Amino acid sequence: MADAVLVVEDDPELREMMAQRLHLAGFAPVTASNGHEALQLLRMGFPAKLILLDLTMPLMDGWAFRAVQQRDPTLADIPVIVVAAHEPSGVDAAACCCKPVDGDDLVRKVQMVCASIGDQHRRPSTQPPPRTEQRR
Repeated sequence: MADAVLVVEDDPELREMMAQRLHLAGFAPVTASNGHEALQLLRMGFPAKLILLDLTMPLMDGWAFRAVQQRDPTLADIPVIVVAAHEPSGVDAAACCCKPVDGDDLVRKVQMVCASIGDQHRRPSTQPPPRTEQRR
């Protein structure tokens, strides 16, 4: 099963480029255009193993998203790679990708973080397990 990655970026071209590169590298990306959308997806059960997070976005920026994420025990353990114009200080992140984003560098960092966490942060799906009939 491909690792699920949530791409949170307000620039539609960059968001789609990152999702495309991740898809081609064997990941299962889903996108959100701001922190509010990202929280909705996560709370609806999207099983993100990793979040790529832009810090400067409308409605809910990456700083506000990260504060909410860290206070929510069901979301707090999902690692984040920050995507920013410069190396940010004061944000707890597994890694940082500086803009302009290099697709190969992005994929390497995602692979590195996913490999380092194994399955320990994989969130269970909110879907009920399929019913199996017992044979007599």
